[in-house]
Amino acid sequence: MRRSTAAAVGTLTGAALILGVRLSVSVPVVTAAPPAVDLADSGASPSAAKAGSKRKEPTKKPTSAPADDSGTAGGGSGLTDGTFKGTGVANPYGTVQVSIKIDSGRITVAAADYPNTGNSATINPNAVAQLKQETLRAQSADINAVSGATFTSKSYVESLQAALDAAGA
Repeated sequence: MRRSTAAAVGTLTGAALILGVRLSVSVPVVTAAPPAVDLADSGASPSAAKAGSKRKEPTKKPTSAPADDSGTAGGGSGLTDGTFKGTGVANPYGTVQVSIKIDSGRITVAAADYPNTGNSATINPNAVAQLKQETLRAQSADINAVSGATFTSKSYVESLQAALDAAGA
């Protein structure tokens, strides 16, 4: 009888400690949503930062501008200059919607609206930042998923492809 009482008390104590530890772990509280990205405002910074490399291209293009204008607007990329928004793609954690800005036929800015509550608040900001960098590097929707953010990555790529389709890719 003593052993069963001691075993029961030990089991209950152990269970209480485990639950206590689990209850003490909480998700970080996000006090503010990430700022909405305005492509018109954010487009100025990347263009200004890349102005040296971008200005070299246009200085070459005016000599062949009539040929480029009759062919493709983006120097062979088939992308129309402007700002394009992909469709919102839902996943179990929320909806991801990508917007891109095309300048001289190249993606110069990629922005995304994404879920930012619960675990998504800790996972998505870094994942979306990596996905944006990959988008600018690849200049297409053929980018790698971010480990640990599979649903967000898949939704991002689908929305990006919709934006590229709208841009004429």
